[in-house]
Amino acid sequence: MLTFRSAGESHGSAIFGLIEGLPAGLSIDVAAVDLELERRQAGFGRGARMKIERDRLSIRAGVVHGKTSGAPLLFEIANRDTALSAMAPLHRPRPGHADLAGALKYLTDDARPVLERASARETCARVAAGAIVGQLLERFGVKTFSFVDAIGGIAADVDPSAPIARLRRARGRSDLACPDAAASRRMRAEIVDAARAGDSVGGTFVVVADGVPPGLGSCGQWDERLDGLLARAIVSIPAIKGVEIGLGFEAARRRGAAVHDEIFWAGRTGRFGGVVRGSDRAGGLEGGITNGERLVVRAAMKPISTLRRPLRSIDLRRRSAASAAFERADVCAVPAASVVGEAMVRLTLGSAFVSKFGGDSLTEIEANFASWRAEVRRRFAPRERSGRTARSHR
Repeated sequence: MLTFRSAGESHGSAIFGLIEGLPAGLSIDVAAVDLELERRQAGFGRGARMKIERDRLSIRAGVVHGKTSGAPLLFEIANRDTALSAMAPLHRPRPGHADLAGALKYLTDDARPVLERASARETCARVAAGAIVGQLLERFGVKTFSFVDAIGGIAADVDPSAPIARLRRARGRSDLACPDAAASRRMRAEIVDAARAGDSVGGTFVVVADGVPPGLGSCGQWDERLDGLLARAIVSIPAIKGVEIGLGFEAARRRGAAVHDEIFWAGRTGRFGGVVRGSDRAGGLEGGITNGERLVVRAAMKPISTLRRPLRSIDLRRRSAASAAFERADVCAVPAASVVGEAMVRLTLGSAFVSKFGGDSLTEIEANFASWRAEVRRRFAPRERSGRTARSHR
């Protein structure tokens, strides 16, 4: 089983990550991981903290001569802002944050320890771990991509079924990770307006994955369904309040014939046999199991909880009314959240992939995957060319 855990405080010495279950023999491209960490720090609307930090991966265990050893992989990402010991207590909880809920949980009037662990600073470890697992997935043809498709009430016009290479080029021209240039300009104006008002703004992002083999996940138990695991992974990201797969909530407004993806025999045997779909409204998942189509996940992020114009709150120490505390924060972090979302999809897919094709070494997994793929092609190859192909129905 491939698992990931993290540790560390927002203003402590470092954020730490532990990955267990990686096969031996995987080469780790540290520079590529650092590029993903840079993506998480970027984006119009980020706060002053991102001007301080310079996130870089430092592997402490589990890699020998540039390759995984099969042992747990331990890494750290050093903090530059390490002022935790000098940070003042937090007695005035911020609405929308973990401050008050955590104070009630740990029976304290100082929410500083809660803030330090609940902070989205922890997500740099998720991005690093996701980038490492992503390198494993890429060895088997699985590629992921994320983009912002809405900020506040400004929605982009982006087709999530478009080729990833085309989407990546368009996203690269936007400092909001949005492939729609016109919408990106309106989104920037929305963020500027929120900043002037001392407010914050949220939005939505999309994560897609190509080359995902069918059969990941399970319908055998509720906690093994991959759609449930993906939803859990995405909603675990700070400030994420909703998740959709494929059509998502739109499916509830349509009739069945306009929701379910018809199945066809292709004219030839492809990477995963000769079975194809005429559409991908299910977002690559049916019954908790991947079906070989593009995985499409959308997430909704609420506005950042810390406001420059504080909301009303209470003082836990004095037991009186007060304005919420102000901590350095972003005006908009949806572009960063999209990078974290992509990492969580990678981690979830990686765990499911290792569960199905697992072995102690990369060589063993490669052999298992090749054997399974050959059997799929044999069992699901079209016997004759069909007159109706999926291409005419997409």
